[in-house]
Amino acid sequence: MLLKIIKLMCNELNTLAKNFDGELQHCCDCGAYHLLFNNLYIQFNQREFKAFKLLLSETDVDYCKCSPYVKNFKRKIPIQTIQTNLTLMFDEQEFKSLKDLIFERTKNSNTFLHSSEIDYSANLN
Repeated sequence: MLLKIIKLMCNELNTLAKNFDGELQHCCDCGAYHLLFNNLYIQFNQREFKAFKLLLSETDVDYCKCSPYVKNFKRKIPIQTIQTNLTLMFDEQEFKSLKDLIFERTKNSNTFLHSSEIDYSANLN
């Protein structure tokens, strides 16, 4: 439904990147970027998209994971928004997936996953 609404707003949408978690589209008419990621939809103008891209590239994942403020959270990588009471939280796998979309990278399907990339609770009986 949301994709239909976006297509009504923008006539010339090009899909720049797509993965299991979402997709990134660009409108040739108005220059807007549309990011659909899991349960998030974010629309950027060109300046906002560049700023978001810079923010993602400068985020230190190792520092975020060790921060005492997020030690009790499943998702440990915070992205602060301009709205002071809204922070987007990602786990490491989601953050990599988001960066793959924003930087238009596709993961080689023949590579093996590291155990830290798998979100699964195993019970050994």
